[in-house]
Amino acid sequence: MKVGFNMLLWTTHVTEKDLPLLETLKKVGYDGVEIPLFEGQPAHFEKVGKAIKDKGLTCTSVTVIPDEEHNPVSADAANRKGAAEHLKWAIDCSEALGSEVLCGPFYQPLGVFTGQAPTEEEKQRAVEVHHQAAELAAKADLILAVEPLNRFECYFLNTMADAADYVQRVDHPNCGVLFDTFHANIEEKDPVGCISKHIGVIKHVHISENDRGTPGKGHIDWPGTFKALRSGGYDGWLVIEAFGRALPDLAAATRVWRDFFPDREQVYTDGLKFVKEQWQAAG
Repeated sequence: MKVGFNMLLWTTHVTEKDLPLLETLKKVGYDGVEIPLFEGQPAHFEKVGKAIKDKGLTCTSVTVIPDEEHNPVSADAANRKGAAEHLKWAIDCSEALGSEVLCGPFYQPLGVFTGQAPTEEEKQRAVEVHHQAAELAAKADLILAVEPLNRFECYFLNTMADAADYVQRVDHPNCGVLFDTFHANIEEKDPVGCISKHIGVIKHVHISENDRGTPGKGHIDWPGTFKALRSGGYDGWLVIEAFGRALPDLAAATRVWRDFFPDREQVYTDGLKFVKEQWQAAG
């Protein structure tokens, strides 16, 4: 098991000014960081990756579908081609970073709804895009982990059952599921039981409190969550994901209108201590 921290607490694009945070997180005790891929080119991320490695850390990466012109479920072939190109870009940037996992809801633009459940046609169109991406990911020694989100953010994948069925359709060893405790708390009838049921497809985990704040300060069933993961044999990344108001665009996208923690230091210090204690207790 490795514990990482998602850099979205500070920035949507890691640059030289953010690199001192790497040393801070290393000193606190993290194994790595999760790097957002929303802009930039592989050459930039190669430099970021070198800085990460130089600090004795490793990393994962996260991306989204930016707009309809890059939508894997679109009926427009040009948009699906754009989706394939976007995922190739994200995979190239991840490889430059040295990322182990590329995760996120990279199956539809966020906040877009059709008023109905995803159709079989939409699923098949997206499967073709993601199978192609998984082939590229395998060459980059990278795992893809699609993230089901709550119904207020997307319609394509909302539950672990949805996501498990979907990656079985993709049918590629380099494509699995990201389990996020925040979204599961909203969508799952049994947020712990769904872990055990679908442990075979879980390739990545986001540790996110019910209010997006400091892990352990809300009402997620953490003992049950960690026990289900550990007893199921999960031994991958546990990445803390928390959001604040420092980045207006991100705050708007994640619906963060109030402070969930006194300062960011509490999130990454108390959060790491909590995760390690809970993981140990789950054994």
